[in-house]
Amino acid sequence: MSDPTPPASVQRVLDAAARKGVTLEVTVFDESTHTAEQAAAAVGAEVGQIVKSLVFVVPAEDGLEPVLCLVSGANRVDLARLAAVTGEPSIRRATAREANALTGFVIGGIPPLGHDRPLRTIMDPDLGRFPVVWAAAGTQSAVFPVPPATLRSLANATVAPIAEEPEVGTS
Repeated sequence: MSDPTPPASVQRVLDAAARKGVTLEVTVFDESTHTAEQAAAAVGAEVGQIVKSLVFVVPAEDGLEPVLCLVSGANRVDLARLAAVTGEPSIRRATAREANALTGFVIGGIPPLGHDRPLRTIMDPDLGRFPVVWAAAGTQSAVFPVPPATLRSLANATVAPIAEEPEVGTS
């Protein structure tokens, strides 16, 4: 990256990590790393090592409460499992507009930390299978590598099984 000043959204992520004593090495690509597949190809990792930051919402007295799910790129969130884990039967996936309004980041660039407000965060235990995972750093083309235990700490996440069970007979 020729410009030494990162975008404000990336700086928010770097600052949030620094407040917890962690220095992140953010890589910005010319091409989008919006999807798990694009991100995996860009960083030379398995799709499972890509952290999908997915926003879900539950009705609250003052509007919607966001719930951030950090999910292995190879997995999909099982809404029934997520409802059970959160104790929120009416939880649903946020729209792109809701996700942006509630986190301050655009879909495809939503990081696990650096949000405008504290977010209840649930982390897929499958991310722990890897020594290093890659998460969005605030834009659709910025990512950072991080050990899963550090990710859990940075995001103040609860690890819980929220992914769909793999279909029998598939790899």
